[in-house]
Amino acid sequence: MPLIADSHDSLPYIDPPVLASIQTQIYDLLQSDLPSQHTTADHPLLPHIRSIKLTPLAEAEQARVASELPLSAIDTSRYEELDAPESADHKSPEYLAQWKDTLRKAYASSTYLQSRLINLSLLEAYGKNAYLISNSQLESMLRSLEAELASTQAEVEQVNKSRKQVQEDVRGEMEGLEQSWKTGVGRVVEVEVAGEEVRAQILNERRRGGQ
Repeated sequence: MPLIADSHDSLPYIDPPVLASIQTQIYDLLQSDLPSQHTTADHPLLPHIRSIKLTPLAEAEQARVASELPLSAIDTSRYEELDAPESADHKSPEYLAQWKDTLRKAYASSTYLQSRLINLSLLEAYGKNAYLISNSQLESMLRSLEAELASTQAEVEQVNKSRKQVQEDVRGEMEGLEQSWKTGVGRVVEVEVAGEEVRAQILNERRRGGQ
């Protein structure tokens, strides 16, 4: 049984509407034929879901989101203003090490700020044009998609019109064939009934002759 039907045999424009009682009977028959777990079990044609093994970093992030803890991925202390080390002995190794660490952080901050300044100047010089070009490209894509959608909708409408016209053209023929079929079935039933009556008469005559 295919997962998605390619076509169906209904004729919605000429078929008579189905009564609510018949629809209920059909639904009950379908429900009785379906397995009990059809609403929970996957369709047999669906591919099996592959097990996903997350990295420890991804698992830790999931745990953080589940616990509703704030994100602390960026250490903002590195961008804060640095204070000069204070010590009574300016020649001690600890004091010199503190200065080296402070100068290293200051150099990193200065390099970051210079890079940020360059990026901002480039954005000021070329950002407007890049933004307008990007918007123009997106608008062009949108117009193309809208035109494709309109064309597809027109094709669907034309298919529905053609389908309706084809069904309307054969409505009389279909109704005539249905009536002929009903008449033929009725005649077959009448012949069978007449045959049973003749058979019953023959049996009765034989019984009388045997007596």
